[in-house]
Amino acid sequence: MVDKYIKETKIIEKTEKETEEELINSIIKTKMELDEANRNFEFAEAELIDCYAYEIKANQAKLDYLIKKVKKRGLVLDMINAIAAKNVG
Repeated sequence: MVDKYIKETKIIEKTEKETEEELINSIIKTKMELDEANRNFEFAEAELIDCYAYEIKANQAKLDYLIKKVKKRGLVLDMINAIAAKNVG
């Protein structure tokens, strides 16, 4: 009976390029979330100030971590900014 819930999945390793693209996309997404949290914080009412402050702190910590990973891989952050501008525009 338990066997019918076990699902076999094949683990597919990502290529170097796919991993780098995923990192870049994560940075772009996190940066957008950080910008949104900052905008919301500016107009937040008393009950939501703490919520947006925590969101800002969490997104900033995540962004710092991702940037460290990108630098370790030797990627150029200017490339990320160019891709972000292309995706937004």
